[in-house]
Amino acid sequence: MHRAVGLAALVVLLAACSGAPEPPPRPPDLGKFTQQKLAWSPCGEALDCAHLTVPLDYAAPDGPTVTVGLLRHKAAKQRIGSLVVDPGGPGAWGTSTAASLAKTPAAGPLLDRFDLVGFDPRGVGTSEPRITCRTDAEQDADRASDVESDMSPDGVRKQLAETTAYGAKCAEATKYGKTFLSNIGTRDVVRDLDVLRAALGDEKLTYLGYSYGTQIGAAYAEAYPHNVRALLLDGAVDPAQGLVESLVKQAAGFQDALNEFTKWCACPLTGGTEGLQRLVRPLITKPIPAGTRKLSFEDAITGTFAGLYSRGDWPALKAALAQVAQGNGRTLLAFADDYYQRDRDGRYSGAIDAYFAVRCVDHNRLTDRAEIDRAHQSMLAGAPFLAGGTPDTSELDICSTWPVPPTSAEHAPRPEGLPKTLVVSTTHDPATPYQQGVDLAKDLKSALLTYEGVQHTVFLDGNACVDRAGIAYLIDGTAADTRC
Repeated sequence: MHRAVGLAALVVLLAACSGAPEPPPRPPDLGKFTQQKLAWSPCGEALDCAHLTVPLDYAAPDGPTVTVGLLRHKAAKQRIGSLVVDPGGPGAWGTSTAASLAKTPAAGPLLDRFDLVGFDPRGVGTSEPRITCRTDAEQDADRASDVESDMSPDGVRKQLAETTAYGAKCAEATKYGKTFLSNIGTRDVVRDLDVLRAALGDEKLTYLGYSYGTQIGAAYAEAYPHNVRALLLDGAVDPAQGLVESLVKQAAGFQDALNEFTKWCACPLTGGTEGLQRLVRPLITKPIPAGTRKLSFEDAITGTFAGLYSRGDWPALKAALAQVAQGNGRTLLAFADDYYQRDRDGRYSGAIDAYFAVRCVDHNRLTDRAEIDRAHQSMLAGAPFLAGGTPDTSELDICSTWPVPPTSAEHAPRPEGLPKTLVVSTTHDPATPYQQGVDLAKDLKSALLTYEGVQHTVFLDGNACVDRAGIAYLIDGTAADTRC
């Protein structure tokens, strides 16, 4: 103790000898960004589009800039302000989500009172530049390959070589290269979101985030709690979870959804997980026709994965699996295409590349091969239906060799002075399991709206109880723990 006091005195003495201590660095002046005038122009029926200019690197705001794509539907009457929406991903387009919500009857009360503004996070969708890694042809070839199902030493070495090459391609093909990859994560999206709030003329932010969009919202709450008017976070990501824990629990969530599906489905899944594996395992060596393409084992697993997101998709998934049993992979391949966001002309949206680019800088990195293998085994223990498919392997491998270091680390948010927020969590949500919403609500001291169902995100999807509570919160700020 005495030694600590002596060191403190020495520090004070040295400061006195060298003049007054240096003041803390001033935050960069972002006035030219927060005060910009958005050039809105028509881009659809009752819709306007614009681009928000933001720094490539917030540590160097006088350097290069990038743009964030925006879409707006103006308030019909009694305008409160802007309601900014992001659907998550990472990699999903907020512009297309806003355009879709603008046509959704359930959103009517919100469309009356708010300018609905969707934004594509930096690197995504209509934002420029976009994260670019594989070409469309390379993405198709990767999906057709079943190297991920080969867990022999040679197979693992081949996978690691491919994932290392993938990261290098992202750095090479994306404008600004590693600099952009280093500034693509949630840390920077949150800064963009506050610039957007100011450029929209809103003193405080009203925000609707789905899935990964809840992570953006929680990070914004922590960084700018006094700039929040209201946050509704549906399908919550728990920002305290590490990469392995989140993947293990998500895999278990999809296994839970598969179990619910097989209870409902009288189809070729006799035996549940074992029935699914019997159905799709032969595709490893013998893909089946799917129109002009083939259905690989990996795409069969991914297509099933995609079909479990919402109970509303279950009839189509049932039909798709029945087709596979008859040697036709067309519908299940369409599910996989939807997951990868590939259109009918063979073009990819870039969502998958953006997903990896963001995830790999948002989490602490796992590089030890033995630990990665143990993580894979934990995932498969909780979700045996994924055995052999990319969803249980690729993310850890890609992030282990990603060309830039993380810019964030998982932690429980502890915002001070945050107004009441609302978290919506679904009891059988496969992608963001229910407990994540419970934990986030506790961290943010939010009200928790529990929806009893099997789907990923629910607000404005037609459940009157959920929609009524969420709309009341966004308009009036009233929120209480609720069960629907």
